[in-house]
Amino acid sequence: MEVDLPIKIIGTGRYLPSRVVPSSELEALCGLPEGWVEQRNGVRERRWAEFESASFMAAEAAREALDDASLRPDELDLVINASGTGEQAIPDTGALIQRQLGLGRSGIPALSINQTCLSFLAAMDAAAAYIASGRYRTILIASADISSCGINLSEPESATLVGDAAAAVVVTRSAEGERSALRNTHFRTYGDGAYLTTIMGGGSARHPSKPGHNALDDLFHMDGPAVLRMVRSFDCDFLEELLPGLSTSLLDIDLVVPHQPSRVGLQMLRRYGWPEERIVRTLERLGNCVAASIPATLYEAVREGRLQRGERFLLVGTGAGLSIGGLIMTY
Repeated sequence: MEVDLPIKIIGTGRYLPSRVVPSSELEALCGLPEGWVEQRNGVRERRWAEFESASFMAAEAAREALDDASLRPDELDLVINASGTGEQAIPDTGALIQRQLGLGRSGIPALSINQTCLSFLAAMDAAAAYIASGRYRTILIASADISSCGINLSEPESATLVGDAAAAVVVTRSAEGERSALRNTHFRTYGDGAYLTTIMGGGSARHPSKPGHNALDDLFHMDGPAVLRMVRSFDCDFLEELLPGLSTSLLDIDLVVPHQPSRVGLQMLRRYGWPEERIVRTLERLGNCVAASIPATLYEAVREGRLQRGERFLLVGTGAGLSIGGLIMTY
């Protein structure tokens, strides 16, 4: 869907935990042969949080993004937490990020948008609408996911994928004459896939206070092959709805910043005829960082000069639900 909303990314930031976990460490934990993880999932190493909280990580990434934008935290109009995993059930992690930024008495509104791995895309879509309407002028979007604490080592396919990271952007309205904008946006959710990617515990249905609570319900579960089969049944139609012709060519898009789901998930992009050199990858070094994957990869593209002002780029991915989402923007 074409929208052409005047939004500009004016600052980017990222925070990676200092602990580097090589795949050999997980192979030892899971009883896997040497080289299994990189061959199967495409991950050589990832970062895992030790002392960090999610709100701390988000705030560190946000401070870098604010410095990049030459702004103070108190110049923000809205804080959006766009994470797939929460720091705690209550309060909303957005309030915790606001507090970490020293804004606890500012009254600046803070909220969360959670669409698991697509949370950053959904937040960017919402921020563009907020800015276009004049409701807010300068918005922080921060994604921070610590999911290493919830892996199930008896399911090595998913357990060996996970990395922890945070990334943030500051967005504002494009000035008159600037090309920066959200050009196209599209989301689809197929609830028949809701139980393919889950953490069943933590909510009211399987709360730990209920009799017979199973601790395994608090860990991450994913039927990867079933997810891929379901995505393949919808992906080409979805891309054509986002932008006609996109399922067979990148058209005039200069760069693709995809979610980093797995080696096979990224290999699926080949079927659209998208040139490899235009696709940004961080999976090998960071793993699948849930909602933080896309902004952490976008950060790298900007910092390495692969994305320049005036260029068109595609943010795209899938998430639990099962959901598919994509944004086309001019940087």
